[in-house]
Amino acid sequence: MTIAIIVHGGAKTISEDKTTANTKGCLAAVEAGWAVLEQGGDAKDAVEAAIRVLESDATFNASIGATLDVEGEVYLDAAMMESDKLRWGGVAAVQRIAHPISVARKILEEKPSLLVAEGAERFAAKHGCEMCEPTDLISDEQEEEWEQQNTPHDRPATVGCVALDVNGNLVAGTSTGGLENQLPGRVGDTALVGAGLYANSQGACSTTGDGESIIPVGLARTAVDLLAGNSPSSNGSATRHPEEAAQMAIDKLKQQVSGEAGCIVLDPHGQIGWAYNSQDMAVGYRSSEMDQAAVFTKKEDERFAKSA
Repeated sequence: MTIAIIVHGGAKTISEDKTTANTKGCLAAVEAGWAVLEQGGDAKDAVEAAIRVLESDATFNASIGATLDVEGEVYLDAAMMESDKLRWGGVAAVQRIAHPISVARKILEEKPSLLVAEGAERFAAKHGCEMCEPTDLISDEQEEEWEQQNTPHDRPATVGCVALDVNGNLVAGTSTGGLENQLPGRVGDTALVGAGLYANSQGACSTTGDGESIIPVGLARTAVDLLAGNSPSSNGSATRHPEEAAQMAIDKLKQQVSGEAGCIVLDPHGQIGWAYNSQDMAVGYRSSEMDQAAVFTKKEDERFAKSA
């Protein structure tokens, strides 16, 4: 059975001095997820392991690397969905959870729902998840960026992962700190099934970018539907390559709304695809057909890195 995993570190412009950090971070995330998959592990474990690496890396906009809102506060969102029984779980607007993706996974297994703010934090504490203080998530660099609010920064919007395990289960996950200088209480696409992520028997997708553009077009569900040609006669089998489906989904978004976005897509055969309309998107992936992971920030500048 084919196994595969792909991660993204956000669709955005990546400055030259941040390129190495982005590729190293994505490589570390792929390797963490791949270590689970190659031992016959569940795709949920692989996605959680990969995203926890990204959440722990201040290079990315998730957990410790999250952006600050207009009041200088950090609020986190995350979600996970699997093709098996269409189970899902998400959290939004949390401040005291160190790894939101792990809480989303717990919710998926308990009872599919989207928990927000203090309710989500109480759930996390009750289930033994790592808790933290809001200030623990704010680095010196983040504070400096927030104080220079009129200066553009290249912090990514959202991290994500999609994986296929030996049992054919597809899982998608997302985690984010939202938009820089967002309004208090804002929740974007990341924790919303169909927008920030989606997984069913046809494929799975994780998105990144401007949530206000991603939500109305249901980007993740759109990409997965396009895998099967959006045709009832497809009987759940993919008729398009994930690369084509991903690009078509981004094209559809551009036709209907403004804003930058990207998506990573995986089908039941372990085929991988991605697309974006931002300048860059940090991506890493590996499948059974590869002996090492691929990591890059531009499609025309693909680099291969050996696994540790």
